[in-house]
Amino acid sequence: MGYEVAEQMNWTLPDVILYPTGGGTGLIGMWKAFDEMEEMGWIGSKRPRMVTVQSDGCAPIVRAFEQGLDEAPEFENAHTVAAGLRVPKAIGDFIMLNILRKSGGAAVGVPDSEIMAAVTEIGSAEGIFTAPEGAACLAVLRRLIEQGKVDRGETVVLFNTGSGTKYMEAFRG
Repeated sequence: MGYEVAEQMNWTLPDVILYPTGGGTGLIGMWKAFDEMEEMGWIGSKRPRMVTVQSDGCAPIVRAFEQGLDEAPEFENAHTVAAGLRVPKAIGDFIMLNILRKSGGAAVGVPDSEIMAAVTEIGSAEGIFTAPEGAACLAVLRRLIEQGKVDRGETVVLFNTGSGTKYMEAFRG
């Protein structure tokens, strides 16, 4: 994913990357890819602010980040419509937390109601049926803009890691 972002953006990394985080291997892998590309001379040393996106119903990385912890204790009674975010104990927690802090990023959770509203909004505006995990990134981006942590003029990449078709039961009235 890191190589894809760099290549698609003409070897200039964005200012901010929002990544829906369960186990965190995607975020960790991107960071590693950026280091590799710099070592090869493909990109410079500037890195994006990395943002972990989780559901309030399962937010171990958010909680650990906010508490200044180096590891994330298991999140008890985890629940969220976004199955890919329902990871109560991430194997790479300490690596993710280090990346988030090193990059000047953040860890933000949002309620399932905002996640599902974002699925509908993205579908209506873009014709893309995102998975709830990816839609959570839009909900978090809004929050970061409102808080002044992301400027509207910055280049931001939101990751969608799946299709809403895996979640048809969540959309049945």
